[in-house]
Amino acid sequence: MRLHPADDGFLARVRIPGGMLGARAAGLLAGAADRLGDGHIDLTSRGNVQLRGLGAVCGGELAGVLTDAGLLPAASHERVRNVVASPLTGLDRSGLPDVAPWVAELDRLLCGDEEAVALSGRFLFALDDGRGDVSSLDADVNLLARGPEHALLTTAGARDGLLVSATDAPRAALLAARYFLDAARQAGTRAWRVAELDSEHALQIGELAARLDGAAVQATVVSDVPAPRGAAPEPGLVEGHGPSVALSVLAPLGRLTTAQWNLLAGLAGLAGQLRLTPWRGIVVPGLTATTAPDALAVLADAGLITTPADPRRSVTACTGRPGCARSHSDVRADARAVTALAAGPLPVHWSGCERRCGHPRGTGWADVLATPDGYDLRAPGRAPRHGLQPSDLAAALSDARRTTSHDAAKK
Repeated sequence: MRLHPADDGFLARVRIPGGMLGARAAGLLAGAADRLGDGHIDLTSRGNVQLRGLGAVCGGELAGVLTDAGLLPAASHERVRNVVASPLTGLDRSGLPDVAPWVAELDRLLCGDEEAVALSGRFLFALDDGRGDVSSLDADVNLLARGPEHALLTTAGARDGLLVSATDAPRAALLAARYFLDAARQAGTRAWRVAELDSEHALQIGELAARLDGAAVQATVVSDVPAPRGAAPEPGLVEGHGPSVALSVLAPLGRLTTAQWNLLAGLAGLAGQLRLTPWRGIVVPGLTATTAPDALAVLADAGLITTPADPRRSVTACTGRPGCARSHSDVRADARAVTALAAGPLPVHWSGCERRCGHPRGTGWADVLATPDGYDLRAPGRAPRHGLQPSDLAAALSDARRTTSHDAAKK
C-alpha cells in the first residue's frame, strides 16, 4: 500500500469500486483502523474510505488485511479502481435498471488490463442507472443507463455520446479510458483527467466510435446529450421491492468511529453488503418494514444523520488540524460547535486553508475559510466578511441563511 504522510501519522485510501462493500470486508477494515490507525474511518467524495493515524511501516500488514478482504485484487492497478455508481440502483422502487453488475465487470476489466495501469488515481468512471445522481460528478467516463437494454457512453465535457448495448457498456467504458491514454501520450503532457487535454488532443466522438467498432462494440452517435442532474439519496428509509427496505444515513463531516462503522456492518450482514456514497453516506440494504425503523433509530442514537431535517446534513469540512499541516484551525471541531447553534438550509463548507479540499460542487454554498486571523465567510448574495471568530460565526451564518431563504422566496 502507498501510505501518504500527514500531521497525524500516515493515511491510506482504500478504493471501493461503486461503493459496494461486503460486510466481512467492512469488519476487517474496522479492525485495521483500530489496530493500525486512529480508530476512525473517513468517507471520501468518491465513495471510498480513508484510514488515518497509521504508522509509517504498517503498509505491508494493511495490504495483507485488504487482500484478505478482497479489496486488493490487483496491487498494480489499485489506484485506478475509481468507480462511482448510483447508490440506490436495484434497491428502490424507481423502476430503473440495476447497474451493480456493471461495477463488478468494469472492475474486473480494469484489473486485468495492462494499459489501464497508466491511468491516474484521479481518473473517474461514473455508472448511473438513469437517475442522474453520479452523472453530475464530472467523471471522465460516464455510463448512463437508457432502459434495460442500452447505455449512453459520454466523456467529460463532450456534447455528444454513444449509445451501446448494456452488455457492452463496461468494455466500452474501458475503451474510452484507453483512448484518453493514447490522446494524453500524443499530447506529450501529464494530463490526468479528460478535461486536462488541450483542444488539439481533445477526445472526438467519431474516433471513439471507430475504436469501439474495431473492438466489435456497436455504437450509435447521440447528439446534444442533456446533462442529467439527479439528487443524492435522502437520509431515512428507502422502500424497495416487495418487503425489502434499505437504510440511508450520512456520516457527520464524513467521519465514523469504528463503533459506528461496526453497527452498520452488523446490519449489513442481513444483505451481505454496505453501499458507500459519493456524498459521504452509507446505504444498508436488506432490511424489512418491521426491522428497519428500529435499526434506523439505533443508528440515530449512535450519532449518524438519519433524517433530511438534521442540520449536520448540509455541513462538510476538510480534515483540518491536527491532521493537516496546512490548516490554520481544527475546522471539524469548530464546525460541530457552530452547527449546533446555527441550523438552516444553506449548505456550509469549512476549509482549513485556501486549497479548500473536499469542497462540494456548485455555487450555492457558504464558504468558511480558516486564516491566521480567524475565519473568512463568503455566502451567496452577501459581502465577504473577514477575521470572524468561531463565536461570531453562528450569528453570521444564521444571517446568511435568512438572506438566502428570503431571496429564494422572492424568486
